[in-house]
Amino acid sequence: MTDWLPVGIALLSVSLRVAGVGYSALLLYRVRDLRFGFLTLMLTLMAVRQALTLTVASPGIEELPGLIVSGLAVLTVYYLSQYVHQEQRTKDRLTAKNDQLRGFRKAIRHAGHGIFITDTDGTIEYANPAVETLTGYDRDEVVGRNPRIWKSDEHDEAFYESMWETIRDGEVWEGEIVNERKDGEQCWVDMTIAPITDEGGAIERFVAVDTDVTERKEREQRIEHQNELLQRLNTTNRILRDVNQALVQAESRGEIERAVCAEFADAGPYSLAWVGTRNMVNDSLRASRHAGVDDDVIGAIVGAHNDSDTEDVLREAIRTETPQVVQEIDDASSAEWLSALANRGYRSVAAVPLVYDGTVYGGLEVASTEPRAFEAIDTSVLVDLGRTIAYAINATESKQALLADSVVELEFQLSESGGLETLARALAADATLKRLTRSPDGHLVAYAALTGCPRSDVEAAVEDVPTVADAAFVCDHDGGSLFRLDLTDDSVESTFLDHGGVVTGQTVEDGSGRLTVEFPQRTDVRSLVESVTSAHDGISLLARREHERSARTDQEIRSQLETDLTDRQLEALRTAYIGGFFEWPRENTGEDIAELMGVSQTTFLQHLRTAQRKTFGLLLDEETAQSTAAN
Repeated sequence: MTDWLPVGIALLSVSLRVAGVGYSALLLYRVRDLRFGFLTLMLTLMAVRQALTLTVASPGIEELPGLIVSGLAVLTVYYLSQYVHQEQRTKDRLTAKNDQLRGFRKAIRHAGHGIFITDTDGTIEYANPAVETLTGYDRDEVVGRNPRIWKSDEHDEAFYESMWETIRDGEVWEGEIVNERKDGEQCWVDMTIAPITDEGGAIERFVAVDTDVTERKEREQRIEHQNELLQRLNTTNRILRDVNQALVQAESRGEIERAVCAEFADAGPYSLAWVGTRNMVNDSLRASRHAGVDDDVIGAIVGAHNDSDTEDVLREAIRTETPQVVQEIDDASSAEWLSALANRGYRSVAAVPLVYDGTVYGGLEVASTEPRAFEAIDTSVLVDLGRTIAYAINATESKQALLADSVVELEFQLSESGGLETLARALAADATLKRLTRSPDGHLVAYAALTGCPRSDVEAAVEDVPTVADAAFVCDHDGGSLFRLDLTDDSVESTFLDHGGVVTGQTVEDGSGRLTVEFPQRTDVRSLVESVTSAHDGISLLARREHERSARTDQEIRSQLETDLTDRQLEALRTAYIGGFFEWPRENTGEDIAELMGVSQTTFLQHLRTAQRKTFGLLLDEETAQSTAAN
């Protein structure tokens, strides 16, 4: 048994070495690691050596160390396989991490967002290619510099201090910021800045992700601007409705101007409104009405308008008869009138001429503390506003002309100016205006006596006079003929009525025409004359007179009737009225009234018609011209 022990040890040692060779060869085949090739070769040689030793000598106890070496060799192969396996897993993890890192780098490099990394002082250490598109700077120009190179002036220092305070506290800062590109163009950026910390939580770097949102921001701003314009337009429309309502209720020019100024000054974004008129002598402006500021302020503003070396918007609007707008008032403007507005916080101003039918009644100036406050208002709206206000002023002054005690009477000489005068010239006749009125359809009708021409020639002559639409014979009158003439809107008579005048007389003698017309005492005579003479050729002002016009009371008219009518005529008129002769159907016939009076029907009708003619003459001769202007 003792003899077999060395042999067993030797065989076991050889077996272990052969097993090690097989194990190592298998691992070499699987992992392709040359270290297993070395072990395979070494174990093979060891196994061959020991096998050859056994063939030439008898094994002994000295084979025991060889057995131990064989065991250690096999263990070496095993532990090497574990090491190689662990090494491979580490390599796989590193490869995965590297692949992931390459993916991140590729994603950052090709990202559409600008990404840059800075140290804790803000110095840029890395920037991706998108930063070039976002900022206009090359990456080499950016690295090593501070992001303040694209800082704009749109944000104050407190904005940036708050940003740095947030990220230095370890928090993420998000917000929109306006940057300035290398070429000076500004852009909106949606920015996120996050701190990068170590395992202990200490901040090592900062990473910023910037997204260009300029197009979106501009779209939002356009929408916001459109909403503001719509809101201002709605506000203006409401003001215009209120102005129109105030114009209907106003009974004088002062009330009109006061209401218009109040409506604009009390409604944002407008805060100042005043109506200015020109001085006829030196062309200076004066404020007739104002709202939104006190008297001292408006005095300073009007004074600046008059002292300015450049033409202000109000005088330009009055001169050109077109609205004028300054959308943005510059604080550095050299014009005194603009400086006066800017110093009081106004940022935009508009001036609207008050023009109706060629007559300028001054101008309305409206100012706002907001820039471009009038951007939403079309020029045609301002034109209509000025025309509406001027029309209301014209209407009230026409009404005042009927009721005023003090009037301005203007006398004009006519020569080929249209209307009655042109017709009389065409007929080589003399003419006298008896009455001027309006027909139910609004056309101007003149009742005029023509002498020195055959009645049959009048209707034919009308065809050659454009300002007379039609002529109809009424009756013979004072050696001539009384005609009803339909005048067009282009006639000089219509022009005077449209300007608020009351035509009190018109004659044509020996080819020379004269026309007198009354206007309220406050009328801008110069503007009126300029307007009329520019609209009609052959008309010139001969005289201007101011006088008091007495208005008859009802009692005075009644007394005049009692004076003009005989007792029988007055009795016939009263009995017919009381007896229902003028009702329809009549309560009493002419025969019944005559029987009540104790006279014949013929006598009654004669007295009645005479009384009617005198009554109508008293009323119509005095009131027709006035009612014409009022209509």
